[in-house]
Amino acid sequence: MPASDFSVKTFFFRLLNIGITPDMPFIEARRTRLLNLLTVPWIPGLVFFAVTNFFQERYLLSFLNCLNVACSVGTVIFTWKQRYLSARLFIIISSIIIYTVTALIYRNGVEFFLLNILIVTVLVYDNKWLILSLSAVMLSCFLAVRFSWINLSPELPVPHDRIVFNVVWGLSFIVMALSYFKRVHDDYENEKEVQRQALVALNRDKEKLFSIIAHDIRGPLSTLEMLLDMFRKGEYPEEDMKDAADELYKKVASLAGTMDNMLRWSMGQMKGIRVKPVHASLANLTDEIVNLFENTIREKEIHLKVEIPADCWVYADRDQVSVILRNLLSNAVKFSYPGGEVRMSAITVEGQVTFRVQDNGMGIPPEKLPQLFSFKSAPGYGTKGERGSGLGLLLCQEFTVQNKGQLTASSIPGKGTQFTLTLPAGKPALVKIDS
Repeated sequence: MPASDFSVKTFFFRLLNIGITPDMPFIEARRTRLLNLLTVPWIPGLVFFAVTNFFQERYLLSFLNCLNVACSVGTVIFTWKQRYLSARLFIIISSIIIYTVTALIYRNGVEFFLLNILIVTVLVYDNKWLILSLSAVMLSCFLAVRFSWINLSPELPVPHDRIVFNVVWGLSFIVMALSYFKRVHDDYENEKEVQRQALVALNRDKEKLFSIIAHDIRGPLSTLEMLLDMFRKGEYPEEDMKDAADELYKKVASLAGTMDNMLRWSMGQMKGIRVKPVHASLANLTDEIVNLFENTIREKEIHLKVEIPADCWVYADRDQVSVILRNLLSNAVKFSYPGGEVRMSAITVEGQVTFRVQDNGMGIPPEKLPQLFSFKSAPGYGTKGERGSGLGLLLCQEFTVQNKGQLTASSIPGKGTQFTLTLPAGKPALVKIDS
């Protein structure tokens, strides 16, 4: 397609989208576009006929054409200022008056444009009394012209070929308007079906999620309740309490991470999370996350290697990146064997930061890799029986997309897994303190 054709087409569609906002309801947006279709494309033609009729000494018809142009431009202005009801009523009433007067005087076939206005009225209004009233007026005007109830003869009649053009164009617009709104109706039905399917899938996923969460919550809480009750009754020796408390602490700490993931995911589903990108030091973020897992890493005797350059910065939501790093390191530690190795590294190339977390632990079966970032992924158990909810990686994927990044995974069963996170690079010079 030539660049000029593309520009003209783009310009035309921009004109048809005048007054349409992103938060506009689907049907209202289509109604506004239909109204623009009724007014915008006609303006150049009306200007042409106004000039032509003026030089052919049909001064009254030229004036009516100019009046029609002014009303069309006024309607566009109303729409641009988002005064949609005023725009609709203004173009409908002004068109009824102008087309009726023009058709009565010149018999030039523009009465068929009254049928266009009638179709548009039915399509853009919901109030049945308003539709009936305007329809009655338009049909009366149309019949008055067609059956010559009033007969005015101009000095210079309109040529026959122009009358044919007006009639053909007026009838063609009826077909165009009905076809357009039929497509709108089909699009609306398709959109409703897509939303219905998405809602069914979301409800199914939520049921699975809450089933998993309920299992994860019930276990630690039941253990805690039983332990406290036994200790309260003196049935549990105080010297054994420390070992039990250590075990319980691990379960509660795991539960806290699961609950944090669930709450963050729930907030995101309710549009409660807004991305606020900042220039943040990846080295500082990594240090903070490593400190959280210091005890777990020590207990499993994991050899952790951190290779994050001090000048490696990302431009992303700091809190969300922290959640991503926490979940990736948590998985690496969880699925590493005691004495295993976890490596965290990052490089900056061409405005992108590539961050990797690699372990030499259990690995992931090939059939589970495609489902890793979805609800289809079943919760797994770590090398020491640590259980996850399966929500962490889903949350990581959502946060990564929101920050214009990419998250991938590769794994060899029995040899380990590598997660690769790509985010936009930050600029340290733009901030004074990374907080």
